[in-house]
Amino acid sequence: MMRWETHLHTQEGSACARSSAADMVRGCKAAGYDGLFVTDHFYHGNTAVDRSLPWAEWVQQFCLGYYHAKETGDAIGMRVCFGWEYSWDGNDFLTYGLSPEWLAAHPETVTLPPIEYLRLVRSAGAFIVHAHPFRQEGYIPAIKLVPDLVDAVEVYNGGNREDLYNDRARWYAESYGLPVTSGSDTHSSDCFTGGILTDADICTAADYGSAVRSGAVAGLMIKGKECPL
Repeated sequence: MMRWETHLHTQEGSACARSSAADMVRGCKAAGYDGLFVTDHFYHGNTAVDRSLPWAEWVQQFCLGYYHAKETGDAIGMRVCFGWEYSWDGNDFLTYGLSPEWLAAHPETVTLPPIEYLRLVRSAGAFIVHAHPFRQEGYIPAIKLVPDLVDAVEVYNGGNREDLYNDRARWYAESYGLPVTSGSDTHSSDCFTGGILTDADICTAADYGSAVRSGAVAGLMIKGKECPL
């Protein structure tokens, strides 16, 4: 059974992260995971990258967390994949399955209205997970649900202050028949509480999307414990 972390931030890409990509990978492996996705905060979120940079340079800097994580993962036997967390007024959408090269070729990802962004990336093959859809914080003026434009719902988020936010996310997924995922939303190398469990041999983001869509996710990590689905 493989254990994957699906929601992770690095100092290189996220202003709120407290650990480097290399330390995140080492910490994740020590916590018993087989693979991870780097999902740093994108352009309109809490990015660590200067938005005044030219687009190609911005993307290069933004992807450093992934590049550094991949280098460390390759060295210690940890699978590492690329993604990002797109923000719409604090409502976050984990975007998997597109490459840094695709991102560099599509500067319109930061100028399109959010609905059009979701349509664009999904048409390009992205797998979208609505992260912590019912989180309530001062930086989130309104909860925004778009069930027809996401592929799954994160029903456990390790960064939520209240269990109720996760309970509501599960209700949302069940109400719309959407697959479920879990993620630590970790910003530190010593904090891993979420993730997915699967017998599928995940090597790429496409493998992950297929596993979630097909029901091959056998369980979720919730508060650091393995919970079967």
